[in-house]
Amino acid sequence: MTSKTVAQLLSQDVTLQDVSIKGWVRTFRANRFIALNDGSTINNIQCVVDFENFDEALLKRVTTGAAIHVTGELVESQGKGQTVEIVVKTLEILGDSDPETYPIQPKKHSFEFLRENAHLRTRTNTFSAVMRLRSSLSFAVHKYFNENGFNYMHTPIITGSDAEGAGEMFRVTGLDAKNPPLNEDGSVNYKEDFFGKETNLTVSGQLEAETYAMSLGKVYTFGPTFRAENSNTTRHLAEFWMIEPEVAFMDLAGNMDLAEDFMKSVLSHILENNKEDLEFLEKRLLDEEKTKPQAQRSEMSLIEKIKFVVDNNFKRVSYTEAIDILRNCKPNKKKKFNYIIEEWGADLQSEHERYLVEKHFKCPVILFDYPANIKAFYMRLNEDGKTVRAMDILFPGIGEMVGGSQREERLDVLKEKMKALDIPEEELWWYLDLRKYGTAVHSGFGLGFERLVMFATGMGNIRDVIPYPRTPQNAEF
Repeated sequence: MTSKTVAQLLSQDVTLQDVSIKGWVRTFRANRFIALNDGSTINNIQCVVDFENFDEALLKRVTTGAAIHVTGELVESQGKGQTVEIVVKTLEILGDSDPETYPIQPKKHSFEFLRENAHLRTRTNTFSAVMRLRSSLSFAVHKYFNENGFNYMHTPIITGSDAEGAGEMFRVTGLDAKNPPLNEDGSVNYKEDFFGKETNLTVSGQLEAETYAMSLGKVYTFGPTFRAENSNTTRHLAEFWMIEPEVAFMDLAGNMDLAEDFMKSVLSHILENNKEDLEFLEKRLLDEEKTKPQAQRSEMSLIEKIKFVVDNNFKRVSYTEAIDILRNCKPNKKKKFNYIIEEWGADLQSEHERYLVEKHFKCPVILFDYPANIKAFYMRLNEDGKTVRAMDILFPGIGEMVGGSQREERLDVLKEKMKALDIPEEELWWYLDLRKYGTAVHSGFGLGFERLVMFATGMGNIRDVIPYPRTPQNAEF
């Protein structure tokens, strides 16, 4: 008899057959009803034990968290809450779980407590649902690009360049921290380091992806990136995953089309394939919202929010138009915003982005043509000399979800921009080469995967959508 998963057994109509199942005990009630879960679904399967036929010492070991192997007959359920259940014939304890010390007891735990027990938190409904959704979204990302003719490339994790010009990077070194080799002026001599130069963990695979786009046409990266930003917030991680497509011969309009189509595709995938997990997370969110004051509650449920993105055309609005709307809107005039919009050139905050999406346009928004001085050096300068061909996609409840641009393909303009920002040409000589040998219009975007998982699961803290979060003062597990 081959072992089946809980998901397989619950989806079967066939009853009165002998089955075998392995999993972890969620609860054991009245010395009779075992709720068993194996991670294949959010639902447990009920295993009914006739305690008179089993050794009392064995049943005492059926505790929350224990791993067990059950065989028995799959029958139609008499009780509420499940269609089928297993009448247990044999019961074997594979691994005991001490109820005195096992942290994940069948009661409500705070997310903070569960972060401290991140190695066991997927034994709860919320985290098993979140991580199954993360897996499903990850698969949908690869599926979308594969079906649309993209090549998947692995960009380096260790790099000598700073793609964003942000400077907040983790240094990678093999030098002795207590006694590094020094130059005559007392500075560290990185020529003697492992790579013969200063190196860091990557903040983005974009620049390397551009080089491949300029030969393979359509590429994407999906891998870990790192920021040594000392931000202890619900939206920042020091290690996170980024999705970055780059496409040759594509302008900003094509880039917006690609990003919109991509977002709708991956979110449609989970609506079709993760119904039970989404329904559970939606109910969790509704219960959480009930504790908030009316004004802070979301107007849409979780599934409505996802459908809102899938079913609506994204509204395309220039930065200049958005600033006019924000400057003249009620919350700005009545000083309700934390950051008042006074003039063109302001960097938009999450509250402004959400106002545009949720209150003004009532659909996802793509803002484009941003002021050059608030965007990165590689974005293509417009004819006006003050804006760049950049675009950000704004979602309800979260603000910016995607950031991208048409890349600067003109060698002389790119050199000027690098000079103005003190980016040495010799550091990015290979990037400049792309503009010397067969340059062409090309574009791409970046999307922080955890932010997408937050949106899709309704989780309020980015630390709860990655298995083991890396944050300031915390590299546990």
